[in-house]
Order: sequence, then C-alpha cells, then structure tokens
Amino acid sequence: MNTLAPRATSTGPDLRVTLEPMRRRHLRAVLGIEQQAPHRGWSAGLFLGELARTEDRRYVVAKIGHGVVGFGGLMLVGPDAHVTTLSVDPAHQNSRVGTRLMLALARQAYSWGAENLTLEVRASNIPAIALYRRFGLAPAGIRKNYYADLGEDALVMWGHEIATSAFVGRLDAIEAALPGHTRTEGVLW
Repeated sequence: MNTLAPRATSTGPDLRVTLEPMRRRHLRAVLGIEQQAPHRGWSAGLFLGELARTEDRRYVVAKIGHGVVGFGGLMLVGPDAHVTTLSVDPAHQNSRVGTRLMLALARQAYSWGAENLTLEVRASNIPAIALYRRFGLAPAGIRKNYYADLGEDALVMWGHEIATSAFVGRLDAIEAALPGHTRTEGVLW
C-alpha cells in the first residue's frame, strides 16, 4: 500500500487536509518524507523514542486522502515549547500543509501553557522562515554548522508571550485565511 498521497491538485477551496496524532503506522510514510529532505533526517528509532514520551511531546501528521503528506513535532521544556521537526512532502509544498501543521503545534503549545515557542530552521530555508514569521517568531541567533551534513547554520527563532489572547487571535487569523478544509482527528490540543 502506498502511504504517500498523490500530488495535491488543489490549493483552493477543494483541498481537504486531515491532521491526526502520529502513530507507529505512519512511520513508513514519515521516513519517506524525511528521505526527501536536503539534510539528514531522523531515524525510525528516534521517532519511536519521541512517540513514547507522551507527557512532554506531541507529534502530528497531515494527510490528504489516506496518504501522509507532512508531519511535525513539539516538546515542552519548562516554559518553552520547542518545534522539534516540521516537514512536508515536496509534492505538497505550497498547499499550506506546513501552515496547518504549525497551527496544530502552536495550539498545543498554548494549551500546555507554554510562554514561548522556539525552533531551529536552515538559514537558507526562506519559505520556512517566512512561515514562522507569520506565527510571530523572530530570529534570535545562529547555531553554527547545526546542519553539519550540509555545512549549514541554523537560524534560531523565538516567539514570546504565546500564552496570550493576542497569540490566539493571530492563530485564528492564520487559520481563517487557509484555503480548503482542515479536519482534526484525535486530541491534538
């Protein structure tokens, strides 16, 4: 069975994306997406270890039809929520799948009562940086050679004061502007 979805034919009102908690059964598709990333991705063992940590971790997949087209993860460390991973199958980029995943992670961070949201992103990944800026994250530093296999630095981004109604309003506005439909299955936040 093919666990990757066919290429999105719509980014408009007919697009239907389902978000659900990541499970072991999704890992084959998730690893397939990881293999398409420009940097060395996570292993199955790392994902399994993260999925086992249910108190301070949340992982979600995005599906179009029955195929997984993206995934993201979040961990809570004190007052900070850290986006550990976020990736979309290249065939589905520009379909706002990444925005939907980031919304799920940001809402989870808010529901945990996190005060800040942070992540690292490849310094050359301009589309991802633009996405994170829409969520109120701003550059705060550089991690030299973070992506060692590419010889590339990571831009560290932070969003502060996310436990506010203003942050929820930002999330609501981002969600309202999305084309198509997003359905959530399972408890995400």
